[in-house]
Amino acid sequence: MKHLFLIISSLFLFVSCIDNYDDVAPLLPEPKEKIIEMQTPYGKMYIWLFNATPLHKANFLKLAERGFYNQTTFHRIIPNFMIQGGDSLSKDSDPNNDGTGGPGYTIPNEIRDSIKHDRGSLAAARNNNPEKASSGSQFYIAVSKSGTTGLNGEYTVFGHVIKGIEFADSVVKQKRDGNNRPLNDIKMEVRVIEKTKEEIKTEFNYEAKL
Repeated sequence: MKHLFLIISSLFLFVSCIDNYDDVAPLLPEPKEKIIEMQTPYGKMYIWLFNATPLHKANFLKLAERGFYNQTTFHRIIPNFMIQGGDSLSKDSDPNNDGTGGPGYTIPNEIRDSIKHDRGSLAAARNNNPEKASSGSQFYIAVSKSGTTGLNGEYTVFGHVIKGIEFADSVVKQKRDGNNRPLNDIKMEVRVIEKTKEEIKTEFNYEAKL
């Protein structure tokens, strides 16, 4: 009888622990997500990087955390289309080499039929190659209010501006030369910040997904 009592007591204690676990679990801190903060001369843009394009996401985070993008410029701007940047050579004093540099590698394309070129889309630039492999660092942000649908299926879209797209509009309005290069350098500073999905929803009115 004594042994039976101990068994029953142990079972009761185990069940009680399970019930109490349900009360404790919600108190665990919500994991944080990494997002991009891109400072321009006109204001800050905040960018969500898609989990559906893991190679591009990991690469952009790596370069941002290393400070690769700091002091690079938006070297190509086309109104009602897009702004392009991320070339390490845009830091030097020679404007003629802008658009030809990078970290020395490409990224396999991660083109997804479900991810379109909408206003605010962050996509990887590339040269004309049959594999549609992306530049290791150069990117563009779509500013057209109707999106840049003609690029769907051709370039990897791997993120979206969740706040501050109006500052991309300011960038694209600047004076430019015949090659669509701004007459004055438009530099950026890029860093990685961390927010919970709830904070992203509250602060940026964006439901973190993809």
